[in-house]
Order: sequence, then structure tokens, then C-alpha cells
Amino acid sequence: QVQLVESGGGLVQAGGSLRLSCAASGRTVSGYAMGWFRQAPGKERDFVAVIRWSGDRTYYADSVKGRFTISRDNAKNTVYLQMNSLKPEDTAVYYCNVGGWPPPTPGVYWGQGTQVTVSS
Repeated sequence: QVQLVESGGGLVQAGGSLRLSCAASGRTVSGYAMGWFRQAPGKERDFVAVIRWSGDRTYYADSVKGRFTISRDNAKNTVYLQMNSLKPEDTAVYYCNVGGWPPPTPGVYWGQGTQVTVSS
């Protein structure tokens, strides 16, 4: 089993920035892609971004391209999501995910989620 713990969510004004982190423990995530999904109230869970194990390839949802950046530190088994120029429509619970490939396919392991709220 893989345990994923997200952190970094919170309340921010439109135009602001947040950095989410997701630390993996338990079974190794070596070789697996890691990514982020989000779910707004009353909506389905949607793909946000994913990064391959090697870090050489990243993919983003069109809605976040140019504003969000995904990265990872394999030595720390951690994936990050830097979110800039946040908009109210980015408000959602953000979930870390392991093993999903190709995008937007999710993997089987999910974190508990972290709330991001963007005020206008």
C-alpha cells in the first residue's frame, strides 16, 4: 500500500499563489507517475497535472496551463504543485494520485485531499 499525505492548501485571494505538497510513504513509488486531480462541489474529479517518474515529461489540463507547475523530488518521494494566478474557479479539493498514465488516467492510490479556496 501507498500512503499519500497532501499539504499546503488554504484560502487565498484571486491572483495569489499556493504550493501543494504530497508525500508518499509505504510501498515505493519508484518508477510511477505522480499527479494531481481536483474536485469542486457538485462536480466530478478532474485531472489537473501529472509528471513522469523521470520528471522529463509533464502534462496539464488546459484550464491550468501556464499557471500551474508540477514537479517532484524522488529522493523525498514528494510531488509538488505550484499554483500561480489563482482564480475562483480553481476552488476545489485537490487530491494527490500515484500511478496514473497516460493522462488523464488516474492511478489507484489517492491522498485524502487538501482544500483550496480562492476568493474573488
